[in-house]
Amino acid sequence: MNNKGAVVFVSFMIGLTILILGLALAPAVKQSTDNARNASTDNWVGLDCANESISNFKKGACVATDITLPYFIGFIIFAAGAIVVGRIIFQD
Repeated sequence: MNNKGAVVFVSFMIGLTILILGLALAPAVKQSTDNARNASTDNWVGLDCANESISNFKKGACVATDITLPYFIGFIIFAAGAIVVGRIIFQD
């Protein structure tokens, strides 16, 4: 295998590793998001997003919290792809 083939193979392995680790952390991010959106308890302070009478500021915070998981997964996919493509394009 020549040098370019080895670089492509290693970059695919690194990109796949980052993708797997990111998706493995996604349930933890989802749990944290769910806890933040739920009503407050003795152990956790939540936004109570299911309540219709919350302020507009809390509604905005609920929307911002809601889009955390798609942005997290999108960033992980982008980072893994950038590593693969960057290694292929910018190799010595």
